[in-house]
Parts: sequence; C-alpha cells; structure tokens
Amino acid sequence: MNIIAHAWNPGDYHRHSAAQARWAHELIGKIKLAGDERVLDLGCGEGKVTAEIAARLPSGSVLGLDVSRDMIAFARERFPPERYPNLRLIEGDMLDLPFDEEFDVVFSNAALHWVADHGRVFQGISRALRPGGRVLLQMGGKGNAAPILAIADEILTEEPWTRLFGGPAPCYAFYGAEEERGLLEAAGLTPLRAELIGKDMAFDLPEGLAGWVRTTWHLYLEPLPEDVRPAFIEEVVNRYVERFPPADGRIHVPMVRLEVEAVKEPEP
Repeated sequence: MNIIAHAWNPGDYHRHSAAQARWAHELIGKIKLAGDERVLDLGCGEGKVTAEIAARLPSGSVLGLDVSRDMIAFARERFPPERYPNLRLIEGDMLDLPFDEEFDVVFSNAALHWVADHGRVFQGISRALRPGGRVLLQMGGKGNAAPILAIADEILTEEPWTRLFGGPAPCYAFYGAEEERGLLEAAGLTPLRAELIGKDMAFDLPEGLAGWVRTTWHLYLEPLPEDVRPAFIEEVVNRYVERFPPADGRIHVPMVRLEVEAVKEPEP
C-alpha cells in the first residue's frame, strides 16, 4: 500500500471526533443527493459519516473505503449489512483506486491531508466517476491547526524529545486552494469551487484536547516510544492552554478546512 496505515484506535477516534462528524454532516448537506446515486466515500474511517450518506440514498448505495483494517472492522461491526443493505465497506488505498466509471459522487471528509500526492488521488477519482459525476471533498488546508502544531514542533527541538523522535518535525499535506485547483484540472476534473474555510474546534476540558491529539496526531506520536507518548501529549496540551487560555471556559483551536467541489464533464 502507498498510504501508511497508521495505528488508529477506532473506538477512541469515535469518541473524540465530534468536530469532524459535525463538519461532515454540514458537507453532506452540500451534495444535494437525489437518493438514487452511487457514492464513493474515501477515507471513511469508523463509518458513521458513510452510514449517514447511506441513509440519504433510499434507491442508491455508498461504498466506504479506508486504508485502516481496524477502522473497517469497527465500521462493519457498527453498521452491518442487515441494517445497512446499501452500505459496503472495504479496505483500500485511495492512491490506487481500482474503479472505472462506477460512481456518481465521490465524497471525502477529513482524510486527504494524510496523503501527500493529491494529484494521484484526483486521477483515480476521475477514473472512478461516471461522466457528469461530482466531487465534494473537505480536508485540512493550508494553515490548519497552526498554533498548536507550532507548539508541537517547538517541543521536538528540545531534549529529550529531539533524541526520542529521531528526525525532523512531520508535515501534513495541507494544500492551498489554488494548488488544489491545478491538480484537479490536471486530472481531467473541472473545479467549481476550492476555498479555505476557517473553523473552530472547541474542547470543554484539557482532557478533550488531549484525546484529539492522542487519536489523530499519528505523525507526531508514532515515531516516539510508546511509553513516552502520554508525556508528549501532556506537554503539548499544557503549553497550548498556557499560551491560549480559555476565554469562555472552553479551549479553542483554530482550524482551516480546504473544501473542494468539482465535476467530471459529460462526454460531448
């Protein structure tokens, strides 16, 4: 596989992904489904968003794809075919999509920032779509979570973290809107919209912020020995809360989402 299958904990992610689920719900509303489409959900994770799409397709179907075997197993258990007959879940790599003009809509939420080569993903999406098919994607964009990631990078310049991490600070694939437009066009897709949208991720307690870091910051945590990861998370959270104290009783992390809408033009 081309995407590294990070060690996701599906149950932990399910408990600490309320913001991602909320943004996905907003995004689903923008698809404007008729109810009979065939939809591909890339990076479907633990399946709750895919199941919501399935509920909007009484005469259609949705295929959820994720690189994590654990996520797919968790999703299959929570959303079994006897209860969700129009939902199918498979393990797979979005860099190597095997589909040929099978889908009316390709959807993805909070997944593409894990993949450096967006151009290759878009080429696979273009092949997977039927002529006239639509694309709606949202992911972390340029500047996403910048203040807290800067704190994590700062910590990695200090001992013992520099030695324990053993390499340069990681980098997520946070693209800008114009970069993404160019990659869509190169893949034969017509971009209708590509924009950076500011979002607020809020936590009632430091434990909630720690849960988000623990469940999604694989690029920072996996290079560290497992026994020191809790201490690293604690250091990130403590410094962030100290520098950005809650003004309304909640901890806020400024997020930037890159939202993309495109079509595969019908054949003349």
